[in-house]
Amino acid sequence: MTKKIVVLGAGYAGIRVATQLKHKNGDFEIILVDQNTYHTEKTCLHEVAAGQQAPENIIYSIEDCSNCKKSKFIQDKVVKIDKDNNNVILENHGKIDYDYLVIGLGFKSETFGIKGVEENAFSMVNLDQAVAINKHINSQIRAYLDGDRDKKKLKIIVCGAGFTGVELLGALAEQMPKYAEKHGFSEDSYELVCVESATRLLPMFSENLANYAIDYLKDLGVKFITGAKVNEIKPGIVEYDKDGEIHEIEGGTIIWTTGVSGVDLVSESGFEAKRGRVIVKDDLTVEGYDNVFMLGDVSAVIDPESNRPYPTTAQIALAMASSCVDNILKKLEGKETEKFVYVSKGTVCSLGNTNAVAVVGGKELKGYPASALKKIIATRSIHMGSGKIGLTLKKGRFDLYR
Repeated sequence: MTKKIVVLGAGYAGIRVATQLKHKNGDFEIILVDQNTYHTEKTCLHEVAAGQQAPENIIYSIEDCSNCKKSKFIQDKVVKIDKDNNNVILENHGKIDYDYLVIGLGFKSETFGIKGVEENAFSMVNLDQAVAINKHINSQIRAYLDGDRDKKKLKIIVCGAGFTGVELLGALAEQMPKYAEKHGFSEDSYELVCVESATRLLPMFSENLANYAIDYLKDLGVKFITGAKVNEIKPGIVEYDKDGEIHEIEGGTIIWTTGVSGVDLVSESGFEAKRGRVIVKDDLTVEGYDNVFMLGDVSAVIDPESNRPYPTTAQIALAMASSCVDNILKKLEGKETEKFVYVSKGTVCSLGNTNAVAVVGGKELKGYPASALKKIIATRSIHMGSGKIGLTLKKGRFDLYR
């Protein structure tokens, strides 16, 4: 009897599961579900937000990658997962039964309950939000030029100096001078400010690399306010506590990059989750539900060394996807599943188009070599997700210039 494998979400994990499974032999069919018709390379969202990349450059069609005789794509929103009755409910297509379920529904911005974040700050977790940020920055530039030349309109405040925040600041620091030249305003008219609660930035890197990254951004004009806990986001204002004193900083664009959590649907469907992430068994299935795999941002895999969940990255999502495919095939054949073992291949953080910091195989890189590596990884990600050489050549990052 043909088994039905339903994959929820066409992010890094979901698209790879669907792409790899369709090339495997077996009596099964695949249904991939996502709200959008396209997959987004979300590690490039900061470039779209800053205006360095056009939105169409970081997406590709899901249907082109998933369609074959044993696979189909449904564009729809998942409203419920009924794990006890082996079905999911879609907003427009109703109930879909499954034999095996792969959940890779991604993440949402984490506000930590701070007042005014959702109303008064931009998040950057999907393509629409990245496009909205860029449109707002350009609207503020126009308002500045057409109005009273209030420099606050050209002040961009990024809340959070984690991976996402630093990459966004690097892209903005490179792009704003180009906007200034294009629209005819001076470079001292705009300001880039980062508000961060920690004092040690980029802790995933050594102090040497972290200092290099932050010093580089400072040289490009970025101002860091560290040890500053955000209390509230008001319209055009970030209120923060530093050294026991309350401060306010005004800006025309406020962007929230302090962290993410798994989507609410996971908890709403009865899974035991913390911040939208479910601690999975060592074969990536959910405790008590051996036919349900949880991958990517909604999944928590414990690092045996730190006894904490691994950070959710595209790299681990892709690795989980490959392990999931292998274990689904083993289940179909009545064999024992294998333990997922994660070995990080390294970490790269961009500081703009031609600069970055990286750790690969224990070796530290910075500057142009790290930047080139970042683009090679991005190109490889497209190929691993889509499985298509032509698409990789079209969408890959081959701009390895200095």
